[in-house]
Amino acid sequence: MTTTPLQDFYENPAVPVASGAPRTLRQARILATALDRNRHQHPHRHRHSPATVLDIGCGDGTAAATAAPLLRDHRVIGVDWSQDALRRASAHLTHVVRGELTNNGLPFATGAADAILFSEVIEHLVDPDSALDELRRVLTPGGHLMLSTPNLAAWYNRALLLTGTQPVFSEVSLRAVHGRPGREVVGHLRLYTARALREFLTASGFDVIRITGAPFHGVPRPLRPLDRLICSAAPTAASILLAHARRRDGD
Repeated sequence: MTTTPLQDFYENPAVPVASGAPRTLRQARILATALDRNRHQHPHRHRHSPATVLDIGCGDGTAAATAAPLLRDHRVIGVDWSQDALRRASAHLTHVVRGELTNNGLPFATGAADAILFSEVIEHLVDPDSALDELRRVLTPGGHLMLSTPNLAAWYNRALLLTGTQPVFSEVSLRAVHGRPGREVVGHLRLYTARALREFLTASGFDVIRITGAPFHGVPRPLRPLDRLICSAAPTAASILLAHARRRDGD
């Protein structure tokens, strides 16, 4: 089977496939609270059955393993395109399946999932519109989407652009980093500001409940207290954007 350079890139075991544990825990806490609220609001539907949570783009499964203690009452299924990532994820997750985000490529029935974890995936996609269509398809009406992605308008990116420097998180090549701080190539194709992410999710059939900020582990150690402060005080300038949305009823 012929593969593309982008597919070869993601099948390379050296390419990072996990996001930071603190962000994962934060998302898991928000999701666990939301699912618990669902049980209280709709006891006849949810009290005796675990929610189905899809970790789409699960990578090596470490994020799902980190979230598992907070989601122990629910069924977590890891989904990824990369066979190499799924082999590694199977060490952490009971259920892993291969799936794609276009052309009904997720192997789940319409409305099968109660929640989706979508952690630092959307910035890697060639076609994010089709991806969100597919996420909406497999989510039940009112189902939860927990999405995280790097922030194009992070506080340091605003300063870097003023000096003519390529923003952190952005990449112009799959082979090497050019024109920005850092050395690691991770395959980012698209970047979002908080406003753009909110508008995109809304246009894609989701009601955005909240967008918050999270710090980035790659910030130099002396600047990390400042990064944490800005993420808390000014989410639109945070390093990472955390979006909690629900599939709009009737769509």
